[in-house]
Amino acid sequence: MAEKILIVDDDVDTLRLVGLMLQRQGYEISAATNGQQGVSKAIEEQPDLILLDVMMPDMDGYEATRQLRQNPITATTPILMFTAKTQLDDKVAGFEVGADDYLTKPTHPSELQAHVKALLSRTSQRERKNVEAQGKRGHVTGVIAARGGLGVTTIAINLAAGIYTRVQSDVAIAEMIPGRGTLGLDLGVTGQKALVKFLNGTPSDVTRERVKNALVPHISGVKLLLASDSPMDVHLINQVPQYEAIFTRLAGLNRFVTLDFDSGLPPFAQKLLPMCDDVVVVLEGVPNTILHTKSLIESLIKLGIRKDRILAILNNRVRSDTQLPAAVVQDKLGHPITITLTPAPELLTQATRMQTAAILCQPDGVTAKQILKLVDHIMMNEAPGA
Repeated sequence: MAEKILIVDDDVDTLRLVGLMLQRQGYEISAATNGQQGVSKAIEEQPDLILLDVMMPDMDGYEATRQLRQNPITATTPILMFTAKTQLDDKVAGFEVGADDYLTKPTHPSELQAHVKALLSRTSQRERKNVEAQGKRGHVTGVIAARGGLGVTTIAINLAAGIYTRVQSDVAIAEMIPGRGTLGLDLGVTGQKALVKFLNGTPSDVTRERVKNALVPHISGVKLLLASDSPMDVHLINQVPQYEAIFTRLAGLNRFVTLDFDSGLPPFAQKLLPMCDDVVVVLEGVPNTILHTKSLIESLIKLGIRKDRILAILNNRVRSDTQLPAAVVQDKLGHPITITLTPAPELLTQATRMQTAAILCQPDGVTAKQILKLVDHIMMNEAPGA
């Protein structure tokens, strides 16, 4: 697949000439005629490289670079500044706001090609090292509950967002139940059916490039693989080989992956959960739910999952005297409670309204601290020999 270069320049002749020259070298070209349009296109299209002019009206290249570096989606995208300015101070200013390289107009085509090739090669090597640093695949965490309605998806997206705040690296979350997609609706992403498309195909259709292209970027920095919300799609739950291929591709593309298994143990979940590095089990402090969760944990252990990699999360969603204390829940469950989430209905409502993870709405709040405690626990498990 051709690497994409976004050219941002208010000079139409420059856009045409540089774009044509790079297109002839096999690159896919996208163009923007001002800084604001360039920032928007970069976030939407996620190019492999941004070629950015400095001298533009309204928003110059320096301000565009600042905004790109502040957005998690484009924070690490290589930027080559391209300008008629020759003063050393101007170049220093470019590097200070986050540019990776600098060329002065006019430049010879071969010089531009060399800089573009070097930047793309450097980025490719860095991405490969990020994956190789973790071994053959990234760290995968499954999130599941004994029954529905316990907040699995909410915990999964906050966990993924929390991990991203720690590592600022490749983090993905995937919904695993076709026909029960809610994550996209909560985060303002509609019409996404990537999981269903893969499950409708063959395992060989689940290629690295297709999975990479199916991941939807979110402002939180987390990439999303979304299920549909059509109940008719639930029959695809039996496509176990396709699920295995999706798991492998996601783990190969990302340093951390969070899988939303919803509830129950269908055949695909029984196959994938033992492949996870951690399994987060969500429950609430209600007697019947505790009994069901105890049975779920026993089943997970029978599947070969180590007990110390099963992380029980007590999710107190409502303020009620009917909720049992954490110590009582732990005693009845017969398994340690890793964290207890205190009720935060107003925060969750705010997060839905803002279409983001709750911990990003109040990064210094109690809920964020509780989720980050879980994040730190998982990151310790990522360490070699853990």
